Amino acid sequence: MISTYPFVSGKYLVAGEWIQSENTAHVLNPADHQEIVGEVALCSEDQVETAISAAAKAFNTWSGSEIEDRANRMKQAADEIRASIEENVTLLIRENGKVLVEAKKDLLRCVDIMKEAADELLEWWKPESIPGSQKVQIRKRPRGVTAVISPWNSPIILTFKRVIPAVLAGNTVVVKPATSCPLTIMSFLKIAASYFPDGVINIVTGSGGVIGNKLCSDPRIRTVAFVGSTKTGKEIMRAASGTVKKVYMELGGNDAAIILKDANLDEGAIKRLRFGVLRAAGQVCSAIKRIYVHESRYGELVEKLRKEFQHIKVGNGIQPDAEMGPLNNKSQYDYVNGLIERARKSGATVITGGIQLDPESWDKGYFILPAIITGVDQQSEIVRVEQFGPVIPILPFKEDEEAITLANDSEFGLRASVWTEDETKAIELADRLEAGAVFHNNHTVFQDLHLDFPGLKESGLSRETRHCGLEFFADSYGFAN
Repeated sequence: MISTYPFVSGKYLVAGEWIQSENTAHVLNPADHQEIVGEVALCSEDQVETAISAAAKAFNTWSGSEIEDRANRMKQAADEIRASIEENVTLLIRENGKVLVEAKKDLLRCVDIMKEAADELLEWWKPESIPGSQKVQIRKRPRGVTAVISPWNSPIILTFKRVIPAVLAGNTVVVKPATSCPLTIMSFLKIAASYFPDGVINIVTGSGGVIGNKLCSDPRIRTVAFVGSTKTGKEIMRAASGTVKKVYMELGGNDAAIILKDANLDEGAIKRLRFGVLRAAGQVCSAIKRIYVHESRYGELVEKLRKEFQHIKVGNGIQPDAEMGPLNNKSQYDYVNGLIERARKSGATVITGGIQLDPESWDKGYFILPAIITGVDQQSEIVRVEQFGPVIPILPFKEDEEAITLANDSEFGLRASVWTEDETKAIELADRLEAGAVFHNNHTVFQDLHLDFPGLKESGLSRETRHCGLEFFADSYGFAN
């Protein structure tokens, strides 16, 4: 039993008080959907109103706190959270489905962002003088109450990358975790909240429609930080426009990997491609969703990736040898299975690989073996949509110009990658790819937590950051004399 778990199950947090909800729903284990991991509170609009009021009240004093005090509190919270990782990693696996190594890395990165952002704050907050005939300073101030709406795929790190800089910048927050896996977030935030005044961190859970509409329309909320689907992001933008809120959005992706004629497809490259496709069972907005490979290397790539997929051990993430876990929820499981089945019926070839770690209990979880799809074209559904699962279509191209055209033929523009031995060629193509970031001979994440880059087109709305996201949660103003 997770020691912190009983204190968050079925509850929500307002002004330092954990309140038991009368209405709750089950949080299920995606590796065994008959297992109830805990309960999630189904908050009403009135309860969300109470949380916003608590955050607005706390902002009056927290916004005037000393930045050294904010940084010290955050570092102290980080130390206690680090000490709780071993007991919380099991909870994350049980409610989310990640395998052990992925779950632990997510939790450790939360501690890293807490420490790094606290250090960054002390230098970044200093006034900046602009040279010229008039004395002008750029100064910073907290914006107000921040709503953080989190996804279910990488819930912990994607929550903390918003909550931590928001609080450090002097804001208060109302956090809305995903209903299917809120418990680990609340367990970590329970620790963090104890280091800050009551009302600085508040948590509400339940219906995205009820809570999201209230958070995005309430005039006291000045920033909305959302990670999730493009469809939901558009709804949030519409709701937030009524009071002209700042919106910080990381939305969907349909990332393209372009394999040029001279690409090195050795064992290391194939493993990096596999990781780019199957990380978190493909449930990553910046995972590879489409592969375009030069026609002369097409057969080679398909065969090498097929062999690589064959060895992937799929099972309950709690098992130490599991390399890929289940999909997080039934809706996503049905969606991905539907995509694969419709591709097969349309005439595509579906190449399935992987090893079932526990065949007898396979049907109890939302498990899908990795799949390669061939025999599709640019207009195929499996190519056009964000699959968000362990499935990858592979398409050949003749000329580099064609590859660029195909990769850019999407409403998404999150990440992309170019695989070639010629770095000059990689940069040349990257300059023309409509993506917020382009990787060379890899398709991964930025290891330096200071850095982030926004998606283009319908993949996001923000700006690049070099300061752990602090820029998104403070207003800059000019002071002149």
